[in-house]
Amino acid sequence: MKKISAVIITFNEEKNIERCLKSLVEIVDEIVVVDSFSSDKTEDICRQYKVSFIQHQWEGYVKTKNFANQLAQNDLIFSIDADEAVSPELQKSILNIKKQNIDNQVFEMNRLMNYCGKWIRHGGWYPDAKIRIFDRRFVQWTGQKVHETLTIPTDFAVVKLSGDLLHYSYYSINEHYAQADKFSTLSAESAFEAGKRVSKTSIGLHVAWRFIRDFIFKLGFLDGYYGFIISKINAKTTYWKYQKLVKLYQK
Repeated sequence: MKKISAVIITFNEEKNIERCLKSLVEIVDEIVVVDSFSSDKTEDICRQYKVSFIQHQWEGYVKTKNFANQLAQNDLIFSIDADEAVSPELQKSILNIKKQNIDNQVFEMNRLMNYCGKWIRHGGWYPDAKIRIFDRRFVQWTGQKVHETLTIPTDFAVVKLSGDLLHYSYYSINEHYAQADKFSTLSAESAFEAGKRVSKTSIGLHVAWRFIRDFIFKLGFLDGYYGFIISKINAKTTYWKYQKLVKLYQK
């Protein structure tokens, strides 16, 4: 039977980490937590479970995740974030993986967002398919400051699992705005480093299109009030990103 190591990176995740760990303990053979020196109760909560808890200086998403993967005892990795949890149906799918011959395969799952207590199924936020189970000998994280991706050999098959990865994304609208500000900065820096440019006159068009795309064409309006708020913040993030990119070139 195949063995799976769940790998999590954390920083001040006391309100999320226990839910994540509870959803993992019956389906994986090891849990590795790499923590960037949390100042809350993240470590205390992790110590209550059978996890390998390591503190390591933050090096960005890509380097930190690859570092954490190398600490696992098993080559088959389930990469999961602290604010995520495994649904019962997905738990069954993962248990079935352990019984199979899984050479040259990676495993993809749909991610379902919980936003301020409401499940969001439109606006581009669902199904939000993610490849999260892979063999670390052949697959690694790559990318820049945001939106890390996996490098997967071209001859590997992507197998879709039943069930959802539950993502408890934001507990408040203000929290979403704060994260959007942070990510827009990182996105602008990545774009600047890649030599990408944007004209001041086109920023408004980018912002308007982002809102129309998410709220209308991707059916965000079907999620009601929060669908509107999400589309609005997405558009605001686009505005911040390009404004910050322009300022980087001005400097």
